[in-house]
Amino acid sequence: MSANFQQLGNFIWSVADLLRGPYRPPQYERVMLPLTVLRRFDAVLAPSKQAVINKYAELDVRNTRLREAKKDPINVDPVLNNLARDEDGRPLGFHNHSQLDFPKLKGDPDNIGRHLADYIAGFSENIRKIFERFEFDKEIEKLEESNRLYQVVAQFAEIDLHPGRVDNITMGLVFEDLIRRFNEAANETAGDHFTPREVIQLMVNLLLEPDTRVLTQAGVIVTVCDPACGTGGMLAETQNWIRAHNGQATVKVFGQDYNPRSYAVAASDLLIKGHKDGQVVLGNTLTDDPFPDQRFDYLLANPPFGVDWKAEKKTIDRWPNFRGYSGKLPRINDGALLFLLYMMSKFQDYKAGDRDKPGSRLAIVFNGSPLFTGGAGSGESDIRRWIIERDQLEAIVALPEQMFYNTGIGTFIWVVTNRKAAHRKGKVQLIDARERHTAMKRSLGDKRRYLDHATLDAVTREHGALENSKTSQVFDNTDFGYRRITVQRPLRLRFQITDEGRERFLNTCPELFHALQAVQDKLGGEPILNWNRAWDSVQHVFKTLPDDVEGWTKGAKGTAQRKIFRDCFTTVDPGAVAVIAALRKVEPLDRAALFPSQILPAELGTNDLYALLGLYAAGKGKHTEYEPDPALKDAENIPLKEDIVSYVMREVRPYVTDAWVDRETLDEQDGGIGKVGYEINFNRVFFQYQPPRPLHEIDEDLAGVEQRILELLREVTE
Repeated sequence: MSANFQQLGNFIWSVADLLRGPYRPPQYERVMLPLTVLRRFDAVLAPSKQAVINKYAELDVRNTRLREAKKDPINVDPVLNNLARDEDGRPLGFHNHSQLDFPKLKGDPDNIGRHLADYIAGFSENIRKIFERFEFDKEIEKLEESNRLYQVVAQFAEIDLHPGRVDNITMGLVFEDLIRRFNEAANETAGDHFTPREVIQLMVNLLLEPDTRVLTQAGVIVTVCDPACGTGGMLAETQNWIRAHNGQATVKVFGQDYNPRSYAVAASDLLIKGHKDGQVVLGNTLTDDPFPDQRFDYLLANPPFGVDWKAEKKTIDRWPNFRGYSGKLPRINDGALLFLLYMMSKFQDYKAGDRDKPGSRLAIVFNGSPLFTGGAGSGESDIRRWIIERDQLEAIVALPEQMFYNTGIGTFIWVVTNRKAAHRKGKVQLIDARERHTAMKRSLGDKRRYLDHATLDAVTREHGALENSKTSQVFDNTDFGYRRITVQRPLRLRFQITDEGRERFLNTCPELFHALQAVQDKLGGEPILNWNRAWDSVQHVFKTLPDDVEGWTKGAKGTAQRKIFRDCFTTVDPGAVAVIAALRKVEPLDRAALFPSQILPAELGTNDLYALLGLYAAGKGKHTEYEPDPALKDAENIPLKEDIVSYVMREVRPYVTDAWVDRETLDEQDGGIGKVGYEINFNRVFFQYQPPRPLHEIDEDLAGVEQRILELLREVTE
């Protein structure tokens, strides 16, 4: 079969030589794919073609009479689609009632354009819709103008694609081979609708290998969906895997794509392979669900990388949730995770031992952004958290760079399921395949590397083994979670009345000239490192002025004047005394309520814990609260498995002794323990420290380079 499909593919590809001139190689597909589809349809329909023509003539007469009687005509499509059958007598689900076929088209070169258009118009509505998306009528006109149409059609008429000689499996392989060749010829856009075959094979292995026992059972029925199917490569490869393991399995495939030409190719491929129960739909996956009541056993996709969803936002914002997910959505400039949420909404319910609730599995290709973009509380982080805390992330595989045709960036395969195996419960496996690539002899666009069969098998085995190794690591779900808290440090101000400060202040508040002079007389012009005392003195001066200064202590104007005064005469100085924000009495500290999930060190006294929260004992039951310095504000991501207090005491306090945890961040959400976020950092997990080379080796290399430079210079000068 393999040699047969390769030989047939080469012959069809050779017809492309006739297109040189009017078309560039990346444009060959506009003609070759539709004509391959037509020729196959023509061959498949041949056994029942005459019966369809006769029935159509009969129905046409009846419809003419019904129209004359002003009655609704009979819809001929259902009748003729059922009448059109393959060699085994099974309905094909489409038909052509035209008197023409490829031999007749070849026999009338003078009318080839008109006849070809009439032939296409004779198909059932489902086939005509596909050819509308191919926009093949434009190509007919173009080929006629260049006098190539008859030659091309005549060549296709010589290709025997009859089902008796080319079965559906072989025809599917031919079609996939042609799609691959066209995409390789169009390097610059191939990645938009074509995922490298070895990447698809790995995705399919990760998706299906764990279910081999079930998928090889007799009479098994499998449903597969790709919501960003492109030309249908992932659906085809999934079918091939299942068929190779179980020739009796029934595989129903479903797909959707936004690109009309890609949709037409995928829909044609589906019909060519005889999948009447499947369906490929044209539409926007994010806003249009063509399968609202359907759930699938397996889903896989390669959605666009980094594409914004601005056009869909208005529609999505009106929904109460996005496909069952009611949390924050990702940023507008990257909608990749929305595809994942859509796919998860298509999971079948799962209950162990219940055949009616078998659960589902999915594999999806992402770039690195969905792994770590967005901090705690962002849409991306919340989606990661939602998936991981539901224990549905099974594994992620990091692929090498330069694997795709239209981008050289690193990519990742996520495996998500709602029916993890028992030994995977609460676990996530990370597999690093970034350095396990083979160089290509010839680059195809940005693709310079591929995964050979040995690597595919090795990664698949690693996934199945679920063991720790140099390239595979298994983690608890909570290992990827963290609490994000804010750490503050006190503002430290130096007070000094300078000439520059005076000028700035009096330009804004000229009415305070005499008051400012009184302050300067009182405090002088030397720097004061304790703003708290300096401010008390300033306030005292203003209050003791003979007539008081209107507005200084009253209303919004007074507030503005006081702010301007501090801005003009203070500067941040690390050696200054911390600025006191308030001195107040606080309620007794409820340690358990403040840190409900923490284990507090017994040796940490109450005053120490207060200080950790920015409340410093001042005697008589009062505590000092310092004003934070915005420039020194920082954030800490504390692993979920670690308590906040121990972390801060170990990682923060030894280095900045005056730091405290901002109480507001503890009160924000998640039980008063800071915002919870999730991220997956492959570099941190698989980083391997490489010690620098010894200095003497580097010195020797440099000396050698210098010597070679001197020798070259001598050759030039001598």
